[in-house]
Amino acid sequence: MNTSSSDRIYTQHHVWLLPQGEQEYVLGITQFAQEQLGDIVFVDLPELGLQTQVDEACSVVESVKSASDIICPVQGEIVQTNEALIDEPELINESPYEQGWIVRIKGQQSSEIKGNMTQDEYNSYVSDTSK
Repeated sequence: MNTSSSDRIYTQHHVWLLPQGEQEYVLGITQFAQEQLGDIVFVDLPELGLQTQVDEACSVVESVKSASDIICPVQGEIVQTNEALIDEPELINESPYEQGWIVRIKGQQSSEIKGNMTQDEYNSYVSDTSK
């Protein structure tokens, strides 16, 4: 995955999706989210084949501060998990848009993704909510 963070779809739950063809996405959490969580110490990866639902947790990320559900913005099926996070959960802190991705989902078309934002819209959202 050698793309910029502007190629992604963002949500109010601080999740990003990187389209991989028409109906497949790589999912991770944003730079802002990992900064708010602090040092990530554990990632609870879902089972392959799990059916994801919009606005439901598809994974859990635990940091030294708290545990946070990763809220899925797309209905679909988990087709791959980032197994590197089992031994190196800190990859999310070090590289949230590249090596720190969490799952790959086969699901809906991007026009059907709830609450999708561009990078600029997401940056404005984060700026407004942190005031």
